[in-house]
Amino acid sequence: MHRSLALLLIVVGCSRSEGAGTSPSATLTATPPAVPATAPAPAPTSAARPPSNLDVVLITIDSLRADMPWTGYPRPIAPRLAELEKRSVDFTNAYAISSYTSMSLGGLLGGMLPGEMKRDGYFFGTYPKDDLMFPEILQGAHVHTLGAQAHGYFKDPTFQQGFDTWEVVPEITFKNTTDENITSPRQEALAEKLLSVKACDDGRFFAWFHFMDPHEQYKSHEPEIPAWGKTGRDRYDAEVTFTDKYVGKLLDFIASRSWGAHTAIVVSADHGEAFGEHGQYLHGFELWQNLVRVPLLVFVPGAPPHHVDVARGALDLAPTILDLFGLPPEPSFEGKSLVPEIFGAKSEPRDVVLDLPSTSDSDRRRAIVHDHWKLIAFGDDVMFQVFDLDADPTEEHAITKGDDYTSMVQRYRAFEKMVKDVPPYLCKEDCLNRAYLKKDGGS
Repeated sequence: MHRSLALLLIVVGCSRSEGAGTSPSATLTATPPAVPATAPAPAPTSAARPPSNLDVVLITIDSLRADMPWTGYPRPIAPRLAELEKRSVDFTNAYAISSYTSMSLGGLLGGMLPGEMKRDGYFFGTYPKDDLMFPEILQGAHVHTLGAQAHGYFKDPTFQQGFDTWEVVPEITFKNTTDENITSPRQEALAEKLLSVKACDDGRFFAWFHFMDPHEQYKSHEPEIPAWGKTGRDRYDAEVTFTDKYVGKLLDFIASRSWGAHTAIVVSADHGEAFGEHGQYLHGFELWQNLVRVPLLVFVPGAPPHHVDVARGALDLAPTILDLFGLPPEPSFEGKSLVPEIFGAKSEPRDVVLDLPSTSDSDRRRAIVHDHWKLIAFGDDVMFQVFDLDADPTEEHAITKGDDYTSMVQRYRAFEKMVKDVPPYLCKEDCLNRAYLKKDGGS
């Protein structure tokens, strides 16, 4: 189903208690800025296209907030990513699809709002083979597909659809309340191993690596990475720095390969993280800006670095990656390819939609971002709150009446008429999913 509204993706942090954590309040809780602090390079005017032999590496980082050194965050917590940003197209106002991994990554792979995809309905959600995932299209076009992941959740067949090679870091524990593992060094080594096969040297490939370490528990990495302090935000920042080091090591490996000169690199996150905003810690369950604003850097050989400041979402990534491989659009995907903007086309404003279907652990949330306005719909659209993100970037003062409120509600209602919500096929009476049950005729 085509829509003119751009949709977003967020990757879920794999914890059932993510929205109600007890991390200490941090001394630094900067809200993700709407625009970068540094002046952008001039946008290119070329109508060029990606190289015909392009390979693509997608790197997603769990719980990575949008406030980063290149957006004005005062700590140099990600020097390698900051270097990549300087030579990339930086989508400075990017959103994830949702606020936790299962919904964000499911929607990213499926190119659709997670609420429109077949799914079991539980918090650690699974998606059946009926759902078309974009790596399946690449595989059908004889692109070698590979992934190296670092959490037990990724052993589920959901995320393996369309991958020729799929490995998870061995000997890691799985808990449904937190992540106790430290995985970046082993995951980076595993990524190097999978990228060293003959199939990558001889033909085109797509690789996806989701780095987990910024996810709570915010482990210490001293003395390798000095501590910033003892608060939750301090320990999180050190985790980001630790992960950045190994992402940088992977970037160095890519650059050393014969195919490195014709490889695109996309870096983003499944969701952000909370450090006391709206009384919340960790992530999931809500769609506040600090939970859904994420970095989005796209490096493509031949595309001059510049900033794209209009809002864009993670639902655009599936069509973008297909386009980078020169493949036609998939009609069921709801986003829009970013390739023209990467190569200098004018960036037109589009609405971004965020989707958090109700699950065994949470009620539904859905949101729409239009220019500097944001509407959040709570539950089965039982309540709306509208925010002026220019005047109120931390969403402290909800607008609940007036012309601006009415206009955003009308825009949301028009969008909702095009949504084809799908009820979960397993979690029914046990889920907080009454709206779906009513639509589906259940009880």
